[in-house]
Amino acid sequence: MRKIAVAAASILVLSGGMFANVATAQAPLINGQVTKIDESAGKITLKHGPIKKLDMNQGMTMVFRVQDPAMLKQVKVGDKVRFDADRVNGQITVTKIEKAK
Repeated sequence: MRKIAVAAASILVLSGGMFANVATAQAPLINGQVTKIDESAGKITLKHGPIKKLDMNQGMTMVFRVQDPAMLKQVKVGDKVRFDADRVNGQITVTKIEKAK
């Protein structure tokens, strides 16, 4: 009986971890607009809405590093975009960006 209880607890713990990863992976993208691109510095300036996971409860315009410099070739100044950002090595970094549809 004890082995069954341990096995059931293990399954619950492991499945909870999987659900947490799915929730993180499906976080909604942030709406924004490109106002400046600095390819040589690997940075992009975006006017954006709130980014709750980074405790930014208001929209603002700010400069972000990009995780992959190739992202900067996908967009141009004036484009409306959807993006994700996170703290990477202590700096707020765009980890995904796509043109808004």
